[in-house]
Amino acid sequence: MGDFVDAALSFPAAVFSFLLAAVLIYWLLVLLGTLDIEIGDLDVGDGLGLGGVPVTVTASVLVVVSWFVSLVGGVVAAGLGLGAPVTMVFGGGVLLVALICGVYAARLVAVPLRKLYAPGGEASRNDFVGRECVIRTGQVTGEFGQAEVSSADGSTAIVQVRQTGEHQLAHGHRALIFDYDIDGEFFWVAPAS
Repeated sequence: MGDFVDAALSFPAAVFSFLLAAVLIYWLLVLLGTLDIEIGDLDVGDGLGLGGVPVTVTASVLVVVSWFVSLVGGVVAAGLGLGAPVTMVFGGGVLLVALICGVYAARLVAVPLRKLYAPGGEASRNDFVGRECVIRTGQVTGEFGQAEVSSADGSTAIVQVRQTGEHQLAHGHRALIFDYDIDGEFFWVAPAS
């Protein structure tokens, strides 16, 4: 265990070891429920293909992979038995390679996760305006009525509806939602043609 700790705390792995400790503490606190910080998507990651996913996720992957690559590179450099100046130059190269590997790994993780974090607009009652519905009460009047309507994602909802006009809508009839009354919190419907 002593050799592992020495390798983790020596150059070049030491640069990422402290970042790795911060990442581990962050995720431990998140798992315990004491921390609930989700830093959103930053524009900085867009140029690297890391956009569309919270920074905490991509930064965590970047740090873990970079730390591992720098640890392996540091062990390889120490095993070669090169002098101190050559080891420092080699270590600088290892740092660069580790960072590049970390960015690519974070990008590989970000691509499929982007679908999970895709921005979807807030659902609104106005989304039902223009849709057909099916009357679910015995009749619809200017004071009472309910109908079942399907949303764009395929889910259904029972909504309050009202109608004006002579043609009475009854159970099972199809109607068109043409307006939403904000004050009364109901939809205006008319018979579907």
